[in-house]
Amino acid sequence: MRTLIIALALAMLAGCAQNPVSGKSDFVMMSESQEVAVGRQADVQVKQQYKVYESKALQDYVNRVGQKLAKQSHRPDLSYHFTVLDSPEVNAFALPGGYVYITRGILAHLNSEAEMAAVIGHEIGHVTARHGVRQQSAAQAANIGLTIASIFVPEIGSVGGQNLTNLVGGALLSGYGREHELESDRLGAQYLARAGYDPQAIISILRTLKNQELKDAELAKQEGREPRRYSGLFATHPDNDTRLKEIVGEADGLVSAHPFEGREEFLRQIDGLVFGDNSDQGIVRNNRFYHADLGIALAFPESWQVHNQPNTLIAISPRGEAMMQLKMDQKPQGTPTEYTRRLVGYGAQTQSLDLNGLPAATFELPNAMGGVIYHDKKAYILQAQAKERGGLSAHRNAIFDTVRSFHSITSAERKLVEPLSVRIITARSGDTYAKLAQGSPLGKSAESYLRLINAQYPDGEPKPGQAIKIVE
Repeated sequence: MRTLIIALALAMLAGCAQNPVSGKSDFVMMSESQEVAVGRQADVQVKQQYKVYESKALQDYVNRVGQKLAKQSHRPDLSYHFTVLDSPEVNAFALPGGYVYITRGILAHLNSEAEMAAVIGHEIGHVTARHGVRQQSAAQAANIGLTIASIFVPEIGSVGGQNLTNLVGGALLSGYGREHELESDRLGAQYLARAGYDPQAIISILRTLKNQELKDAELAKQEGREPRRYSGLFATHPDNDTRLKEIVGEADGLVSAHPFEGREEFLRQIDGLVFGDNSDQGIVRNNRFYHADLGIALAFPESWQVHNQPNTLIAISPRGEAMMQLKMDQKPQGTPTEYTRRLVGYGAQTQSLDLNGLPAATFELPNAMGGVIYHDKKAYILQAQAKERGGLSAHRNAIFDTVRSFHSITSAERKLVEPLSVRIITARSGDTYAKLAQGSPLGKSAESYLRLINAQYPDGEPKPGQAIKIVE
């Protein structure tokens, strides 16, 4: 009876609409105008977290290709918005209502307009099939169902009731992983072919993204850590995805006799593209962090992985058992020692110190340690934590060395905060990636990085006369 009440409550809330792609009825709880409003609101949030890349020419180029594909989609009358985000992350995503984003990080790894169109077409597929709307509707129904059901069945708030509701919600949400990704691949392939591109570019993108995993596995072995798993675009596809190839192959009959690749145009558009961190986000060079606008610098342990994120700076130990995080408080009160005691409690061991004229304090607890440094009326909090109690003991010296490395940026260091950029050159006879990597700012892994961004990983070499990307 209780299960029936839950099912009836959800059924009363269910709305059905015709899917623009399949023509079948979908479970949705918002109209198209509501979908667009949701996307518009979320777009504001995205742009608060990520800056828009400051290149009108590149934004116009991406928008032009995106609009070309959108006209060939199942929802050509929707108002689409295509934005390049100023992020080194290799990613692309879409919001309901026609908002599509692509990072400069993924653009640096692509090698033709057709490949860029494949990424954008895949995201348009999510929009046209209303994947985001369907997922949000299912989650919303599950939450509302819990509220209504709890009125009739008080025990629904218990652990057993929560599990039941999670089961209902899970059933509603099933299929929003691989199946929807494959559907977006199929739709993207169709839009590519109709717009004059080769849909096989989707396979090229998958190969590039999988090579990134291989690259990170190589670095992880060198650095004695676990490799990261890529979890973005096409992440649900295995290395040799037969079904994906079949789905993409369905669009081959729509391909023109001479599909447009657009390699030269694409490389011309990304010549000068910022690679890695941008200067207004601070720059990481060989595990040293420099931020010219804030006027600070510090050094992390050489073996740690440093991740410069929009709102925080994170360093992870080689095996991932410990992490350091740097945050900023723009209006600290009291001395660094007073601030520290309020932050971590009076039971912590604290010590005041002077870092080349900067007032600071360190703190130490069984599972947290670090320091607070004042600079230019701001407080910088460097805090280390471990997954398990006592997990910081092996890294204690490295953590406090990092705290003590904090200093005002020098004039010499300010010269290092210029961002790296992608440059297009023509390979000459005798050029190899090993030679091109000599003196590269990409460091000891430069050779494999150059192969990766030129789609010649793991052992390809440039051919004389070939336009290739380097990083300067």
